[in-house]
Amino acid sequence: MTDSERKFLMAMACKVRLGILQGTHGAKSGHPGGSLSAAELFTYLYFKELRIDPKNPKWEDRDRFVLSKGHTAPGLYAALAHRGFFPEERLPTLRHLDSELQGHPNMNTVPGVDMSTGSLGQGISAAAGMALAAKKMGKACRVYALLGDGEIQEGQVWEAMMFARHYRLDNLCAVIDNNGLQIDGPVDEVMSPYPIAEKLRAFGWETVEIDGHDFDQLEAAFAKARETKGVPTGIVMKTTKGKGVSFMENQAGWHGKAPNDQEYEAAAAEIKGRLAEVEAE
Repeated sequence: MTDSERKFLMAMACKVRLGILQGTHGAKSGHPGGSLSAAELFTYLYFKELRIDPKNPKWEDRDRFVLSKGHTAPGLYAALAHRGFFPEERLPTLRHLDSELQGHPNMNTVPGVDMSTGSLGQGISAAAGMALAAKKMGKACRVYALLGDGEIQEGQVWEAMMFARHYRLDNLCAVIDNNGLQIDGPVDEVMSPYPIAEKLRAFGWETVEIDGHDFDQLEAAFAKARETKGVPTGIVMKTTKGKGVSFMENQAGWHGKAPNDQEYEAAAAEIKGRLAEVEAE
């Protein structure tokens, strides 16, 4: 990755974070914590990894992305808007009655959304089905899914993992956002999913562990996934819940709480300051 590419992605991640704040503040509800932890992942996918066309969202040969942890839709929407799927001005309409940007992604109303999600555990099953269909149809498209570390407490997730390995879905890449917190507290106290990477390997998946806020590590992990043949790839990315907003970081309370006016201004100022630093480097 060149310095200019890295700088562009870092700046775009700041803009995605601002979009997350705009959405949740505008809605007065939503899930900022887990959206912020995945900002680099959303940015890398939509500005580097995915073969997509914002002018043709239903392009048959596009890569697919399934947001299995659908409550972090504010992050997905911010990336889609900045990528050109719909105007950025719509982000503050999140969860409004007349808005297509509802609390969970809807493939029938939002350009760029490949699967309606929200019921935790089901998105990875849909992604595995997409990957199998692509294989059967001889399509070269790849399928990506993002799961939460609390979400993988669901048994259906592991049925999908077994299914994907059985059918040798090497066109499937599942990313687990290991930010360590879910709505009720630390994941290891609620229902420990650890050791995550070892579980994936036991299910026969090629597995990579990375810092989910490092674009070079994201690039290397996705390159590994594309090179892997015969088995699906899992990326376990260690992240910080609420990343980029100091008073939200590592706080379970920000899993599903929107910032008020004062909190929004403080958070936006912090991210804008970081954006200015990146652009000045």
